[in-house]
Amino acid sequence: MTKSLRTKLVFVMLILIVMLMTVVTVFLIRGVRDFYLDEFYNRISAAFTDTDMVSALRDAANEPDAAEQMEDILSAYAGQLGIDSGTRNFYILDGVTGERVAGAELQRGETLAMTPNILTALTGENAYTGNSGGDYMDAAAPIEGTNGRFIVYIRDNRATSQNLSASLFKMILEAVAFGFAASVAISLLLAGTLLSPIRGMTRAAEAMAGGDFTRKIPVESEDEIGTLSTTFNTMASQLQTTLDELKNAEQLRRDFVANVSHELRTPLTSIRTYAETLSDSPELPEDTREEFLRVILNESDRMTKIVSDLLDLSRLDSGSGLKIEKFSLEKSLRDVYAAIALSAERRGLRMTLGLDTLPQISGDRARLEQVLMNIMTNALKYTPEGGEINITCGVDRSRVWVKISDTGVGIPEDDLPHIFDRFYRVDKARSRESGGTGLGLSIAGEIVARHGGEIKLESVYGSGSVFTVILPIEGPGA
Repeated sequence: MTKSLRTKLVFVMLILIVMLMTVVTVFLIRGVRDFYLDEFYNRISAAFTDTDMVSALRDAANEPDAAEQMEDILSAYAGQLGIDSGTRNFYILDGVTGERVAGAELQRGETLAMTPNILTALTGENAYTGNSGGDYMDAAAPIEGTNGRFIVYIRDNRATSQNLSASLFKMILEAVAFGFAASVAISLLLAGTLLSPIRGMTRAAEAMAGGDFTRKIPVESEDEIGTLSTTFNTMASQLQTTLDELKNAEQLRRDFVANVSHELRTPLTSIRTYAETLSDSPELPEDTREEFLRVILNESDRMTKIVSDLLDLSRLDSGSGLKIEKFSLEKSLRDVYAAIALSAERRGLRMTLGLDTLPQISGDRARLEQVLMNIMTNALKYTPEGGEINITCGVDRSRVWVKISDTGVGIPEDDLPHIFDRFYRVDKARSRESGGTGLGLSIAGEIVARHGGEIKLESVYGSGSVFTVILPIEGPGA
C-alpha cells in the first residue's frame, strides 16, 4: 500500500463519493418506484369510487353487448385512469374464468396471468394492492350485471417508472464521474494545504536528527496545524536551549576539572620539590630545613582547604539538605566579627560592626556564618593597611540584609560578572600567595541561593567593594 498521505486522502474522498452516490441512487430509484406505485393505486382507487363511471359500467353490464359497451365507457374515462397504449392498458375479463373478453389487444403468445388482484376480484371484491419491487402494477374491480359477471382489469408494465429510473441512474453516473474529478482536484488542493506544514515538520525533524535545532516552521494558520507548528517550534527552541546548557555544562565541567588539577598540582609540586630537596640534601642547615618543612605544611594545609571547599560545593550541587533552624543572625554577626577582629587589628585595619535590632531567621546557621566569614575574610585580604571594613545590617519587610563594605583595591568592571565563578580570581598571584582557592565566593553564592536569597556586589576599582547579603526571614521557600 502506498505511503503517500496525498494518495490516501484522494482514495478516501473517492470512496466517500461512491458511497454517497450509491445511497442517493438507491433512495432516488426507490422513491420513483414508490411514487408511481402510490400514484397508480390512488388514481385507480379514485376512479372506481367515481359513482358516474361505476353506474355506467353496471348499466352496460346489463346490455346484450356488455363487454363492448364497457370497453367504450372505459375508453371515455381513459384520461382519468391514465390509460395509454404504451405502458398502461385496461382489459374486460370474464368474472368467472378470468379470461379476457374485451379491451386492449394481447400480443401474439401473450397471456394475462392470474395475479393476486384478479383472484381477489373473482371473489367479488375490489383489489388495489402491489409492491414497489414488482415488474407490473395492476388493479381489478368486479362489475356484475344481468348479462353476467365481469372484471375491469387495469395493468401498468412500469415502463415509465423504469425509463425514469434508468435516466436517473445515468444522471447519477454522470454526477459520480464529475464528483470523482472534483474530489480528486479538491483532495489534491486539500492535501497540499494540510501536508505542506507536515512536510516542513518532517524536514525540521530531519534537521533536528542531524543536530540542527534552529530550523523553524512557518506558522500560517491558527488552527490545529498552526498550533502543532507553534508547539514544534517551541520544542525545537527548548531543545536548542537544553543543548546549549549541556554544552555549557560540559565546558564548565572541563574547566572545573582543569582548575582542580591546576590548583592541586601547584601545592603538590611545591611539596614534592621541597621534600626531594630535604631527602637529597641531608647537610642543609637546620634553619633551612625548618623553613622547607614550614612550606610543606603550608602547602598541605592549602590542599586540605581546596579539598574541603570542593566537598562543600559537591554537597551543595547534590542538593544535600540544609539544617534549617531558628537562630539569631545578630549573634552570628557578633561571633564572626569577633573571630576576625584580631586579624584585622594585626593588619592595621579599622573594623566596625553596626548592629540593628534583627529578628530571628530560619536557615542553616553554620552555612550562613560560613558565607559571612568568606566575605569578611576576602575583605581582609584585599584591603591594604590603614583601610576600613564596615559591617551593617537591617530589615526590609520580609527580608534581612547584611552589608560588608571595605576600602580595598576593588574589582575591575570586566571581572564583576565572574566574581562568583568557581576558581575565578581577580589577582591570581596574590590569591595564591594569601592561600585563597578561588572557591570561597562560589560557595557563598550557592549557600545564599539555596536559602532563597541573593548576594549583591558593588565595586569600583581602586575604591573598595560592597557585598550585600539578603535573606528571607522565614527561610528557604518563604
